Amino acid sequence: MRPLTSKINPNSQQFTDNKTEMLKLVKKLEKHLEESRFQGKDKHIDRARKRGKFLARERIELLLDKDSPFFELLPLSGMENDGGFGTGGTNVCGIGLVAGKLCMLNSNVGTRKGGSVDYATVFKAFRIGQITRENKLPSINLVESGGANLPDQAKIFNYGGESFREITRRSKMGLTTISVVFGNATAGGAYVPGMSDFSIFQKKSAKVFLAGPPLVKMATNEVATDEELGGAEMHSRVSGVSDYLAEDELDAIRIAREIMEFVAVTKPHLVPEGNIEAPNFSQEELLGVVPSNPKTPFDARELIMRTVDGSKFSEFKPEYGNTMVTGWAKIHGYPVGILANNGVIFSESANKAAQFIQLSNQQNIPLLFMQNTTGYMVGKAYEEGGIIKNGAKLINAVSNSEVPAITLMIGSSYGAGNYGMNGRSYDPRFLFTYPNAKIGVIVAEQLAGVMEIIQRAAAKRNNIEYDAEQGEMIKQMLMYEADAKASAWYSTSELWDDGVLDPRETRNYLGFSLAIIYNQEIKGATGYGVWRH
Repeated sequence: MRPLTSKINPNSQQFTDNKTEMLKLVKKLEKHLEESRFQGKDKHIDRARKRGKFLARERIELLLDKDSPFFELLPLSGMENDGGFGTGGTNVCGIGLVAGKLCMLNSNVGTRKGGSVDYATVFKAFRIGQITRENKLPSINLVESGGANLPDQAKIFNYGGESFREITRRSKMGLTTISVVFGNATAGGAYVPGMSDFSIFQKKSAKVFLAGPPLVKMATNEVATDEELGGAEMHSRVSGVSDYLAEDELDAIRIAREIMEFVAVTKPHLVPEGNIEAPNFSQEELLGVVPSNPKTPFDARELIMRTVDGSKFSEFKPEYGNTMVTGWAKIHGYPVGILANNGVIFSESANKAAQFIQLSNQQNIPLLFMQNTTGYMVGKAYEEGGIIKNGAKLINAVSNSEVPAITLMIGSSYGAGNYGMNGRSYDPRFLFTYPNAKIGVIVAEQLAGVMEIIQRAAAKRNNIEYDAEQGEMIKQMLMYEADAKASAWYSTSELWDDGVLDPRETRNYLGFSLAIIYNQEIKGATGYGVWRH
């Protein structure tokens, strides 16, 4: 494969200005990520320290292999959720190496609201469960939680059981779950260690029961202590809920690592060999390459050449359907098929992408979608040209593709373009967003303009004079609201992605995602349903 050559001038004023604006967005991202690392008020952390406890993130560091990366997921979930527990909720989740094996780690932040589970945390746990199952990973829960946040119970109770169901379904698939209990695991939370394949309880700290002393007193008039109802020693020696009794936190983590030594995992389908070629361009340049304003067009090849090994890209149909870039490359040694938008999707672009998806499935190569489109082209000529049937063909190909896919939102993601480029509802294995990205049904200005046309038509139909001043106020309000809810911050808060990325980290995140994907055999689809021709 030949390396791509850049047409970007890093010394140009446009490049410099864009880098300045993108850095502002990256700084905002860093601020939000710092917020997500909040582990509770000082008084709660001090109390934990006096009890000899580690914090949630420290437990993860102790559990991971030395020098293992930690691929944190959904760190900004619930960020804009009024009434919630704040950015990231009350658990820290991600993938790393334990005993040389890729594992999903889920650590309750016991020093933040007692580790109680709010609405955002529940749905974060669901997404983590989905990633664990699809990628066939063992998982380790580091448990210290007061269970459901009772004021949120009406919103979360009916959903909460899914986490327990997922543990047992993964067990049926041969995917091991280990729970290490450092503190409370009460009410429904008691079922987390109860349904795990292995449970480790810390002596004198773990408290696992369906009902604590006050509720037991109310329900049965029985008087019992925490230790009698759910202490680690009782569960290790009497009830049998605990499989291992740990002396302290370090001993509990040691036992978890020891168990992982013999846990069976899938054999990696591919391990890259030889020297991995770095891109021919600096990752730093991505700040000036990707426009901070998604309305500004740019050639997706400029991003691709700064991401793939040796900047080498085998482009498919380069002369046809040029608003869709398709081709094969390697990222950290892992083969991947790339589909990237260069603007609005025309019929030719959709047909080309659908064919490319078929070919990648035939060759059992995973896909990477780089979304930057306002959607499918509209207008009389394009409707007559079959944009619906051709757009549907692409959506059909995406829907029935069976090779794993990653989606990266690098700019605009509007309308059915989101669907044709493998948006959240199409279950990509991983979905990441740049801080400049926008997502919605239509662009804010178009939405406001459409509403104005409708309102003017309604006034005329009813013989009423259209109030232009009021109409302009409504238009501005609609634009503001639509733009705010199209932002990367709203998107990640609502768990529409698995994290917002600093563009300079693109290659690392995609490489790690592919390493996870290639940890099992990849098999493409052989059928796609009916297509109109």
